[in-house]
Amino acid sequence: MASRIADSLFAFTGPQQCLSRVPKLAASSARVSPGVYAVRPIDLLLKGSTRQSRRCVAPVKRRIGCIKAVAVPVAPPSADSAEDREQLAESYGFKQIGEDLPDNVTLKDIMDTLPKEVFEIDDLKAWKSVLISVTSYTLGLFMIAKAPLYLLPLAWAWTGTAITGFFVIGHDCAHKSFSKNKLVEDIVGTLAFLPLVYPYEPWRFKHDRHHAKTNMLVHDTAWQPVPPEEFDSSPVLRKAIIFGYGPIRPWLSIAHWVNWHFNLKKFRASEVNRVKISLACVFAFMAVGWPLIVYKVGILGWVKFWLMPWLGYHFWMSTFTMVHHTAPHIPFKPADEWNAAQAQLNGTVHCDYPSWIEILCHDINVHIPHHISPRIPSYNLRAAHESIQENWGKYTNLATWNWRLMKTIMTVCHVYDKEENYIPFDRLAPEESQPITFLKKAMPNYTA
Repeated sequence: MASRIADSLFAFTGPQQCLSRVPKLAASSARVSPGVYAVRPIDLLLKGSTRQSRRCVAPVKRRIGCIKAVAVPVAPPSADSAEDREQLAESYGFKQIGEDLPDNVTLKDIMDTLPKEVFEIDDLKAWKSVLISVTSYTLGLFMIAKAPLYLLPLAWAWTGTAITGFFVIGHDCAHKSFSKNKLVEDIVGTLAFLPLVYPYEPWRFKHDRHHAKTNMLVHDTAWQPVPPEEFDSSPVLRKAIIFGYGPIRPWLSIAHWVNWHFNLKKFRASEVNRVKISLACVFAFMAVGWPLIVYKVGILGWVKFWLMPWLGYHFWMSTFTMVHHTAPHIPFKPADEWNAAQAQLNGTVHCDYPSWIEILCHDINVHIPHHISPRIPSYNLRAAHESIQENWGKYTNLATWNWRLMKTIMTVCHVYDKEENYIPFDRLAPEESQPITFLKKAMPNYTA
């Protein structure tokens, strides 16, 4: 059951099944009984929304895809016009929601507009990023050692962000964008992941599939909508999923780390030997490094110097990843409907964070060019982003991190539906969705 819950929390179900559809909402009031109107996630979203579609609604039974309105019906919002997109962006916490990319545009068409220099590897810049991460992590450990108790959370936040930079360095190595020497990349990638006890090769193999299948139902190995059949499979699993995609979502990458990177059965025969080497390195670090920490500073010191920064890293790992590809208007599509250019350009979000986070995390959130071509080094992502904005800017999704954006993702983007993209838990199972109700009340709704 634990393994099943971990699988379902991330909806990483693999190719063994197709997703069934939940009952769809009526497309217009003409298709439902009088007084019952179709409502999309935006209509259930956030207190403080400026959209006219916010209404008081009566409770509904689980699995019923419509709600009774007590006011004049409002047509479901669309993104067909600039005004619609602007309204949706405001409601969701975005700066811009992009137009749909035409079907005839290919990924190569987009790549061909990028300057050649953004693909160039610069060893000096690459090692500068290593210096930034090592220095900031060392400073973080010093802050933890010297900070009074009431300042420890700030020291942990800094240090957790600093070791996220280690992950981004390993990420570049995995994409062959760190060095022209591939042995150097394998060594640096493995070492960069060790403080995170993350096995480099298993992660690399799974992450490559994320890029090849971005926002493809079942096959993408990053965040997926919850499959309806999983949500309905058992009460215990349903409660675990609601908590996983609700309050603990900013740390749910821990479940992914456990479930996907240590099981040899999840890898192809050609991958297993490299996976074993990475696992051996991680277990060696745990067998030697952890006892040394405990020997020097005790169990509480291990919690203070390693565990809390590690939880900070997983906060960013979860948050960055879900913001990159999760929004009510961004669809996950089955393989036969999937379009690579649309998934990588329209289905990826550029999100600006405070400058200190961008510096320590090496611009990983300048994410659209990274999905156009993973071979672009992290230090060239901003130049590539400027080029994409010049040539394809009207098709891009842009945001600055804010509470409304997080609230949208955590309270709306839940169960897969072909028509609506997502159906919130509290529409399907209101009596079991107290964690989502709590988040709607407790999370701020600020966009600035």
